[in-house]
Amino acid sequence: MTLKRSFPPVVDANTRLLICGSLPGDRSLAARRYYAHPQNQFWRLLSPVAGVDLPALDYDERLAALLAARIGLWDVVAHATRPGSSDAAIRDHAANDLPALAATLPDLRAIAFNGGTAAKIGMRQIRSAGAEMVLIALPSSSPLYTIGIGMKQSAWSALTDFLRE
Repeated sequence: MTLKRSFPPVVDANTRLLICGSLPGDRSLAARRYYAHPQNQFWRLLSPVAGVDLPALDYDERLAALLAARIGLWDVVAHATRPGSSDAAIRDHAANDLPALAATLPDLRAIAFNGGTAAKIGMRQIRSAGAEMVLIALPSSSPLYTIGIGMKQSAWSALTDFLRE
């Protein structure tokens, strides 16, 4: 089985909110882009938080808009084996060093986790490192998590609180 690897973090010194997924799916890995699957709701859910119509932008502009809004991206899994794209199929994973990244971000106020697998791995890692940080478990932006975009949006929109002065 092929070893799948996450992407480098998208952050800068002004990042206030870090959003972490689990591990990019096959479509994202093939495109070498975060949340590349057209049915993933990530960019739609994050648009009101960033204050920009993210789906209307090309990928590099999306990343620039996130950084301008003080939002960073990363994944909790550095590498793992996984057939397909389901988080439930992740095996033999190695975690990214989330506490080390957080320590390099002087304005970081919160880390949000996109879905249950990301929250489980990321929260355990942050807590075991003794880092004091606001941790938020978000409903997954995956279309496989079918609670409806309205329910998801209310949870995701609460992230704006961490971006205010």
